[in-house]
Amino acid sequence: MSVVSSRSELADRYLEQLPYTPYPMQEDALLAWFTHEQGVLVCAPTGTGKTLIAQAALFESLHSGATAYYTTPLIALTEQKFQEMQACAVRWGFRAEDVGLVTGNRRVNPDARFLVVVAEILLNRLLHPDAFDFSSVSAVVMDEFHSFADPERGVVWELSLAMLPPQARLLLLSATVGNSAEFLNWLDRCHGRKLQLVESKDRKVPLTYVWVPDQFLTEQLVLMAKGDEQARTTPALVFCFNRDACWSVAEALKGLPLVGEGQKSRLHAEINKLDWTQGVGPKMKQLLHRGVGVHHAGLLPKYRRVVEELFERKLLAAVICTETLAAGINLPARSVVLSSLVKGPLNKEKLIDASSAQQIFGRAGRPQYDTRGYVYALAHEDDVRILRWREKYDSIPENTRDPGLLKHKKDLKRKKPARSEGRMYWSEGQFKQLQGAPPGKLYSKGPFPWRLLAYLLQISPEVGKVRNVIRKRLLDEARIKAQEKALDRMLLTLAKGGFVTLSPEPPQPESPQPEASPPLEYSPVLATPTPELGKLLVFRGIHPLYGAFLLDHLGVADAEERIQALESVLEMPRPLLRYVRVPFPDQLPPGNLARTRLDEELIRRGLMIAKPQPEPGEEEEEDDDPWAEEEHPPTLAEKLRLMFDAHFPEVDDVHTQSVWAAGELLRFGGSFNKYVQSRDLVKQEGIIFRHLLRLILLCGEFAQAAPKDTTPEIWQQEMRELGERLAASCREVDPTSTDEAIEKAHGADVVEGEQPKPV
Repeated sequence: MSVVSSRSELADRYLEQLPYTPYPMQEDALLAWFTHEQGVLVCAPTGTGKTLIAQAALFESLHSGATAYYTTPLIALTEQKFQEMQACAVRWGFRAEDVGLVTGNRRVNPDARFLVVVAEILLNRLLHPDAFDFSSVSAVVMDEFHSFADPERGVVWELSLAMLPPQARLLLLSATVGNSAEFLNWLDRCHGRKLQLVESKDRKVPLTYVWVPDQFLTEQLVLMAKGDEQARTTPALVFCFNRDACWSVAEALKGLPLVGEGQKSRLHAEINKLDWTQGVGPKMKQLLHRGVGVHHAGLLPKYRRVVEELFERKLLAAVICTETLAAGINLPARSVVLSSLVKGPLNKEKLIDASSAQQIFGRAGRPQYDTRGYVYALAHEDDVRILRWREKYDSIPENTRDPGLLKHKKDLKRKKPARSEGRMYWSEGQFKQLQGAPPGKLYSKGPFPWRLLAYLLQISPEVGKVRNVIRKRLLDEARIKAQEKALDRMLLTLAKGGFVTLSPEPPQPESPQPEASPPLEYSPVLATPTPELGKLLVFRGIHPLYGAFLLDHLGVADAEERIQALESVLEMPRPLLRYVRVPFPDQLPPGNLARTRLDEELIRRGLMIAKPQPEPGEEEEEDDDPWAEEEHPPTLAEKLRLMFDAHFPEVDDVHTQSVWAAGELLRFGGSFNKYVQSRDLVKQEGIIFRHLLRLILLCGEFAQAAPKDTTPEIWQQEMRELGERLAASCREVDPTSTDEAIEKAHGADVVEGEQPKPV
C-alpha cells in the first residue's frame, strides 16, 4: 500500500470505504480527528459507535506508516479490540501482523506499528524511555476514558496523559461526563494539550425503560422470548451482582422455552463439539443446550470465550452475567434485564451507583440489528408476591355474602405475604432516578503511587519536580495540599526503609512525642536514591514496599512458606477465603522463617504471645470449633504483616490475606480438577485459575531481585520451578490461556506485566 501523508486525503479515503453513512456524532468526531492538530475528546453514550472513530486512528497509522497505541482498561476488551482491528487491517489490504497486542498476560506481534494494549502497559512503557522509544508515536487512542475517574486505577490514565510526548495526538473515547469543558481546560493548562470536544447524548438505538412489578425473572424471560424474530426482545443480558446468583438464575431457566426452533439445531450442533468433561464444563453444556450462558470471573477463560462467540452469533437467548461485563466486552444484546437494583452483603445492600447502572443500560440495543433497545428492571420477588396477593384479595368484594368467597378472603388475609425485616428493597422511583442521574465527572482520584515516586526519584532527586506532578493533578487546592503532605510522609518512609537519603536531614524530636501531638513539619528538598530503591521498580502487580519487605525475609523461608507469602499479596474475593484457609500448624507446621526469625521477634515486640508448651505427658485439650477466632494461631501471612506494620506503621495502603490455594493444589500433585472438586470450588474455578496465573507472573517479578540470604542463581531457579509447576496445573484445564500467560512471564520485556482487572 502506498503511504499517504495528507490528513485531508486520509479523511476522504476513510469515509469512502465506510459500509454505511456515519451518523452526525460519528461524522463530527471523524472530521475533528483528521483536522485537529492535537486530538479529540469524544463523549457519547455506550452503544453510539465510538469504535468506528477509533478505527480511523488505525487507518491513519497504517496508511501513514506511523506508530500508534490503542488502550483499554480491561484484558477482555483489549482482546476483542485487537481482533476487530486486525480484521479492519486485512479488509484495507494490510497484514494482520501490522496490528499487535500487549496485555499483562499475552503478547502478539509486539513490534507492530499499531499496538492494542491494556492501559497499564502504556504507562509502564512511558516509565521506561530507555527501553521504549515514543519519538515515532503519532497517536494514542484511550478507550473507556471515563476510567480516569476510577479511584484505584484512574491514575494510570492521568499519568499517561502527562508523560506522552507532545507529538502524540490523543483520541479520548468516553461515556458522557459531567465536566468535559473543565477537563479540557485542565488538560490545556497543566499539560499544554488543546483537544476538540465532540459531545452527544443521543443514542443511535434509543432505549425503552420498563419497570416490571408483577413478574418473576423466569416468567419475564419467557415473555421476552415469545414470538418471531421481530416480536421477541431477546437476546438478553441478565445482570446479577454476585457470581452465585448467576448460577442460581441460570439453573432456574433450564427447560424454559427461550430458544426459537430455527436456533435449536444449530445451537445443539455447536455445543456437541465441546469436549467439556471436567469441572463446571458438563453443567455449562447443559445450560448452553437450553440457550442460556453464564459469564463471570469465576469461569475459566475457555468457557467465557465460547459463551461470547455463541451470543454474538445469536444462538443464545440469554447470558447471565455480572456487572463487569457492562464495562468490558461488547456483547450484542437487544435487552438488558436487572433482577435487582441493589448490591452488597445480605442486609447491607445499597442502591447501585448511577454510573454503573448507566453502563449496564447502555448494553441494550444493537445498532446493526435493532431499532430499539430495552431495559427491564424487576421488582423484588417479595414485592411481586405482595402485588399478586393484593390483586387476588381485592378481586373479592368486601360486601360479598358468598360463604365460599368469604372463606377464601379470610384464608388470603391469613396468608398475606410480607417484606423481610432488614432486607433492602427497591422501587420504580429509584429505577427512574438511575435513568435520569447526571453523568459522573472526571477528577483525579487515588493516592500518588509508590512505584511512580520511586521512578521519578531515580530520574532526579529533586523533590520539587515530584511536587509539580502532584500540583498538576485535577484536584481542588485542599486535596492538592493534602497530597503534598502525604508526599512528605512517603519520603520519610522511604528514608526509614533505606531507599533514599533526605536533605536536609529530618529533624529528630528531643523527646518522644505524645500520641496527640501534631507531627513535626518537614519538607525535604532532595531525596537521593540508594541502591535499594531499584527494588521498588521490580514490583508492578503488588505494593512495592511490601514486595521489597518480603525479599528481605524470603531467603531463609522454606518452599511452603514462600508460597504462603506470595499468595498473601494476591487479592482473593472474600467469599472464597473460607475455601482457601491456611491449615493449622498440625497440618502445615511452621517453617524456617517463622521459627528462626518471625516468632522470636514478634514475641519480643509484644505483637504475639508465646504459646505455653504442654508438660511432658500432658495432652492439649481439643476444641470443638478449631476455627474459633480466639483459638486461631497466626498464619505466616499474618506474622509477616505484623512485622511489616511494626516497621512501617505509617503505610496503610497494603492489602494482604492468608491464602492457601496454590500450596494445597501442589499437595494434590498439581491436579487442578481434583483440587477444586475437593474444596467445592468448581463453580469458582476461574478465580483459582486466575490466581495461579497471577502467581506465575509474580514469580517472574520476584526472580528479578534476589533475597539477602540466598544467591540470585538459586533464587531464580526456585521461582522458575514454582512457576513451571503451577503452569503445568493450569494447562490441564485451559492450555491456551495458560500458554499466553507463560509467554508473557518468560518474555524478554521484563518491564511489562501490570495486573489489570479481568472480566
